[in-house]
Amino acid sequence: MQFFPYRELGRTGFRASRLGIGDLADRQVPVETCVAIVRRALDAGLNLIDTAPNYEDGYSEQVVGRALQGRRNGVFLIDKIDHLHAPVEPQVSDSLARLQVEHLDLLVFHACSTMADLGQLQDPGGGFDQLAGEVRRGRTRFAGISSHNPDVLRAAITSGACDVVLFPLGPFVDRRYETEILPLAKSLNVGTVCFKTFGAGKLLGETEGYQRPLSVRPRSKLSSGGDAAAAALLKRLSVTECVRYTLTLDPDVALLGLSFPNEQDAAFAAALQFSPLNEAQLAEVRRRAEIAIAGKGPVWWNPPVIG
Repeated sequence: MQFFPYRELGRTGFRASRLGIGDLADRQVPVETCVAIVRRALDAGLNLIDTAPNYEDGYSEQVVGRALQGRRNGVFLIDKIDHLHAPVEPQVSDSLARLQVEHLDLLVFHACSTMADLGQLQDPGGGFDQLAGEVRRGRTRFAGISSHNPDVLRAAITSGACDVVLFPLGPFVDRRYETEILPLAKSLNVGTVCFKTFGAGKLLGETEGYQRPLSVRPRSKLSSGGDAAAAALLKRLSVTECVRYTLTLDPDVALLGLSFPNEQDAAFAAALQFSPLNEAQLAEVRRRAEIAIAGKGPVWWNPPVIG
């Protein structure tokens, strides 16, 4: 199984698979199992992987590092700077040590989602200047941000400081990510790596996100003659629908967290059989996603609606 054709990741020159490997670490799962899952995705042809220090308190980086032993070449490795206003150098050193690698391909400021945060990073001697120093030292090749705010992304992209940006894209996200941020990044040759295709799992099942059970179960909206099983199906989307939606929008990479072989197989099959949705079909998936996500806790990847 191979995900051809690969595509250019913005101006980086790297040819990336359409699907990327998201955070797959879970401290309740043995490390050998987590490593095997990552390597299974690499064997399938995925060649971009994302991690962060605060994913399971460093466990994700350790898993990724072990999975990449002997396989580092040809893989685009993304890591994050979690503490936006702390010195960059020691954070990078700690990540490289946990990963057991000499360099990263992309370092991004993690969840930079307010204009105040971005402004501080852009100050002289601030985060972006420090990150440019890491590029000069060869400890990362490229720089960027991940963000849950379209306004922040727009400012960061137009500043010229980002080679790649990470942001939500899928059936249930603020539409500005889709209609404004993705086209803007493409027009300036900034790479796009997008997450939340499955809405943190909310679109696929009854969870408040990342396999956490619902604290309050939403009331069923069955009609008087409705069937409970059919209604349950109406309250979720399929892996195929979600993947097809995101791939239709055409980011450089759709970053998926697929922690089990059956989840991987479903996503791989959806990508290999992909055909784009038309506008009416996209709108229908969005409509059903709104139903599927109702009552499943906060949608933290969208900025709050004011007014």
